Amino acid sequence: MTPHEAVYGKPPPIVPFYIPGTTAVDAVDTTLRERDTILRQLRQNLQVAQDRMKYFADKHRTEREFQPGDWVYLRLQPYRQATMRNPQHPKLAPRFYGPFQVLSRVGTVAYKLQLPGSSRIHNVFHVSLLKKKLGSNVAPSPTLPPMTDGLVHWMPAQILNRGLIKRKNKPVTRWLIQWEGLPAEDATWEDASDILTRFPSFQT
Repeated sequence: MTPHEAVYGKPPPIVPFYIPGTTAVDAVDTTLRERDTILRQLRQNLQVAQDRMKYFADKHRTEREFQPGDWVYLRLQPYRQATMRNPQHPKLAPRFYGPFQVLSRVGTVAYKLQLPGSSRIHNVFHVSLLKKKLGSNVAPSPTLPPMTDGLVHWMPAQILNRGLIKRKNKPVTRWLIQWEGLPAEDATWEDASDILTRFPSFQT
């Protein structure tokens, strides 16, 4: 709604354009002509701004349409979705999971997917989260991100390197941790004490 409607509880009044010659007062005639000129300029500027925003928004949009039986990859964002959030290592989350098979179309912009039986998220997704699987070879993914109590949990696989830093004038031991299911290039430096607290069964 417009700010006027939010404040007064009713739509703003319509401002009709001035019909020249309907007033005999020269000052009124001049004022109304200037007002109409300003209103036309405002409408023109608003339209130009809307067209510009639409142009740049459309540059990042693609038309996607899937049929039941198609295989698609699913984009999940654990660092943004509260039910899948991993506050410790958000950058370790893959961008796409799958592929999964499309079961049906829901409305005009959503699709129902055949997710694994252990999945704890809803199986209807917006088309912007899907990417078609190319090629004829399909190896369905049996899992989604590991979840416990609504959070994604990554497990440490091994220590690749060790280091020592000074924090608040105190020495802190740091480990370069490789996480399960992720390559060594995605290893991250973690506090040794933090790893031992979060994963007491981890063998160093």
